[in-house]
Amino acid sequence: MTERPIPVKKKAPKTPPEERPRVGAPRAIADLMPDIGRAAFRKFGFVQSSVVTRWADIVGTKYAGISAPESIRFPAGQKAGGTLYLVVASGFAPMMQHVIPEIMERVNRFFGYAAVAKVTMRQGEVGPVVTERAPPPKNLKPVPVELGDSLRDIGDPELRAVLESLAQGLANSSGLPKIS
Repeated sequence: MTERPIPVKKKAPKTPPEERPRVGAPRAIADLMPDIGRAAFRKFGFVQSSVVTRWADIVGTKYAGISAPESIRFPAGQKAGGTLYLVVASGFAPMMQHVIPEIMERVNRFFGYAAVAKVTMRQGEVGPVVTERAPPPKNLKPVPVELGDSLRDIGDPELRAVLESLAQGLANSSGLPKIS
């Protein structure tokens, strides 16, 4: 028997990175962070990372100051009827025991279905709650006159402020918004 040589495939020469054309547009780090955070939160038991980031909105600042979600564990193969694990500041566990049904209701309302069926608490250190959000910067263009007159008739000052902000955003935009 004669031995046949094994054919060797030649690789195409690689172009240096600085010479290759970009395939996609550059992306902001803020666009990438939810994907990175989502993987880390899932690893530690959170299906939805916004439970942690919006804890004060879900349970209120009073309870968010003394408690923090640690993880949510679901039965194998299910995404409902899970156990929410909370860290509660020392000395507040008896009070929190009384409001567990309300916390479960609020968390389930946040998810939109009965995600949590049980809450387990452990005492620990809870970090400070930062709930203040900086107001958006004022836009340079004034609200158009035709929109401003109709907004002055609104009695609720908070609703009027939100609608004025929306009108300014529309007035300052150039064309249709881009959805990516």
